[in-house]
Amino acid sequence: MVKKSYNSIIAFLLLLFLLLSGLGCGGTTESVPVAAEKVPDPIDDNYRVFYQIFVGSFSDSDGDGIGDLKGIINRMDYLNDGDINSGKSLGVQGIWLSPVFKSPSYHKYDVTDYYTIDPAFGSEDDLKELIDLCHERNVKVIADLVLNHTSSDNSWFSKFKDAHKNGYTDSEFYDFYTWAYKDSIPGGRTFRQIPGCSDQYYECNFSSDMPELNFDNETVRKVVRNVAEYWLDRGVDGFRFDAVKYIYFGDTAKSVSFWKQYMDDLNSYKKDVYCVGECWSGESETLEYISAVNCFNFQIAQAEGYAAVNTKRLGNVNSFTKYVEQYQKKVIAQNSEYGMPVSFISNHDMDRTAGYMLASTHWAHMVANLYILSPGSPFIYYGEEIGMKGARGGATTDANRRLAMLWGDEDTVKDPKGSTFASSKQTNGTVAEQEANENSLLNYYKKVIALRVKYPEIGGGNYKAIASDKKTFSGFKITRGESTIWLFHNTEEDEFTIDLSKLSDTNGITKLLDHVGQGDASLEGTTLVIGPQTSVILK
Repeated sequence: MVKKSYNSIIAFLLLLFLLLSGLGCGGTTESVPVAAEKVPDPIDDNYRVFYQIFVGSFSDSDGDGIGDLKGIINRMDYLNDGDINSGKSLGVQGIWLSPVFKSPSYHKYDVTDYYTIDPAFGSEDDLKELIDLCHERNVKVIADLVLNHTSSDNSWFSKFKDAHKNGYTDSEFYDFYTWAYKDSIPGGRTFRQIPGCSDQYYECNFSSDMPELNFDNETVRKVVRNVAEYWLDRGVDGFRFDAVKYIYFGDTAKSVSFWKQYMDDLNSYKKDVYCVGECWSGESETLEYISAVNCFNFQIAQAEGYAAVNTKRLGNVNSFTKYVEQYQKKVIAQNSEYGMPVSFISNHDMDRTAGYMLASTHWAHMVANLYILSPGSPFIYYGEEIGMKGARGGATTDANRRLAMLWGDEDTVKDPKGSTFASSKQTNGTVAEQEANENSLLNYYKKVIALRVKYPEIGGGNYKAIASDKKTFSGFKITRGESTIWLFHNTEEDEFTIDLSKLSDTNGITKLLDHVGQGDASLEGTTLVIGPQTSVILK
């Protein structure tokens, strides 16, 4: 009773103080405003715009023609200059580095040493310098970690081959890679003969030069945990995991079980690890993996993806918005703790979108609105923001999709070995040219990213699609905490006028906050006028 009375007195005195502090010189009382719940800034959590860098093709610091870590350091002011509101840099808040570990190939997806930075890219000190610079600017760095397979030049594989050739069944490397006897090779998977062993074969679904690790071996599991922990200790914020469904190819349940355990281990080792997996598959299989780790949404990407198809004239943006709502719900249902959509429109394994989303028609601009102004964490492939082109065509490698960044200055970075894409096909200009053009695609990307940063609801909110009778107009009601905004897209090439009261879930809209696109926008009462290929934010 004494404690309760004491608390009551304290509460009374606090209330009295608040009332007295509101008295002005004239003796009138002003109301004390109640602080609204702070909506987290997306650059303070994982709802970030990431930028994928194919390191060897990005920027060359030493004149050897190969992009490197110091080249990225030299270009940080282009990516993020430390002032999210400056409007001068692209404004990305995360970087995905393609594999940087020692490897015999130009692409580095066949690692020989997970603990050594490939000399062509620099040193561990260079990586540390890049990470420190990024962290100063609140930019996260994730490293591409290829766990499914290694290079055949890896010392682990050499010891594996030696153990089999000599019958060293007690060697810790005897079962380090997946192998089978000739008469028991499972169907649907690729195996090659172990050198020196007539009846023993190793698994290599990607290439004979990329043998696959055996994750039934607890030593292998421990080794790949150690690799991740090593780089987390050196400041890496997380990882992009290559080929997550190939851990146990053809056995989704076992692969998902591995990733759940692996992510549990990483999250217990370091808080707030950012990880994303590549599950190049249909939605149903991808969602199974999302129960363990967030995965890229391949249904959004490429020429036939929801974003590109529904940006063009014959598309239906209502299909896009409905899909986004449904997909977000499915992701959260699979992983309520940290599940979120991860959108992109192209990457290093795909033909570049500028070949079919033309900048001249402003489709390249509009598709940027659709995938960047979306929930979760969208990824931009380097050069997407300047409309770089590149397609595999008749080539036997993906080098044409990984061409040298078009800086337009003295950068000496060159196209990778095997590329055949003619430079004359690059019609959208360089970074230098687009920086100087106020209406360029590059400067447009800056605006879209800045708009997303300005409204944290876009990255971290819950989306509800709002359909219309017009194929080229649709949007979302987005709620995050106590805050609600509306986002609408007009994908057609003409101005459009609509009475929002005719749509569902639009009660309460009173203000036009922002717009980005090829036209202007206005709101009078419930009548919205939205310019061609334009998106608006309402409240």
